[in-house]
Amino acid sequence: MILVTGAGGTVGGEVIRSLSRERMDFRAAFHSEVKAAQARSAGLDCLILDFAKPETLRTALRGVTQVFLLSAISPRLAEREAGVVEEAKQAGVRHLVKLSVWRASEEGGAFARWHRASEKHIEESGLSFTFLRPNGFMQNLVNYFAESIRERQAIDLPGGHAKVSLIDTRDIADVAARALSDPGHGGRAYDLSGPESLSYPQMAHTLSVVLGKRVTYSDIPEADFKRGVMERGAPEWMADGFIEFQRYSMQGLASDVLGSVQQILGRRATSFERFVRHHARVFRQDQREAL
Repeated sequence: MILVTGAGGTVGGEVIRSLSRERMDFRAAFHSEVKAAQARSAGLDCLILDFAKPETLRTALRGVTQVFLLSAISPRLAEREAGVVEEAKQAGVRHLVKLSVWRASEEGGAFARWHRASEKHIEESGLSFTFLRPNGFMQNLVNYFAESIRERQAIDLPGGHAKVSLIDTRDIADVAARALSDPGHGGRAYDLSGPESLSYPQMAHTLSVVLGKRVTYSDIPEADFKRGVMERGAPEWMADGFIEFQRYSMQGLASDVLGSVQQILGRRATSFERFVRHHARVFRQDQREAL
């Protein structure tokens, strides 16, 4: 039995779909009762999990041999995940696959430092593990910029002409499923990228071609970007973390194209154009139609 934490999120939801396609036995752990209820209605084995409440962890881990560990980014990420690791050890879990971040071992920003602290605890725990360290998600264009692309045909983000090898979260999920089913991935850490490195102007061009309307990219000041992120309800530390990653990218440190996805899955990672074509309806519709 596999426990999937963070099952209601962008990556966790795809992991569930990937495991379902592979007909693997899993339990989905949600933070939201609404999402859990929807999953139950679809026939999934699921429950509510709160990392801060050990009793919910113990229930979730009952009969589990493998864990996909995904937790929301937070300054307390390492502390929260350490609690899961300790309970997993007590429950007899044999293997843990952790979703980390791109080049976490280099600790090039706050997000990477928090994840690396958690990785170190897992390494010292005695559990068999696999770390997945993906680059930025293509799906973030849907999550954060779909509205501006629909309404203003624009992407506003500090980034200049830096190139980033974004990855489709569906590829991350398929790699996770393989790491959970194949014992050959124990003790490994994989940096995961898409199959190409693109600048934001190049992404805007691809969006323009696929959507049939001109989409532009504006390299806005960091202060404007931070204000916009916080106006949408994000805490300041999160806005600062996003800016750190953009600075990291502008140093050319997020541009590498790696072969790990193809090596693990035996197929090429999803291209940005294919991703846009798959999500074209979201980028074209107005807000009301998309709901």
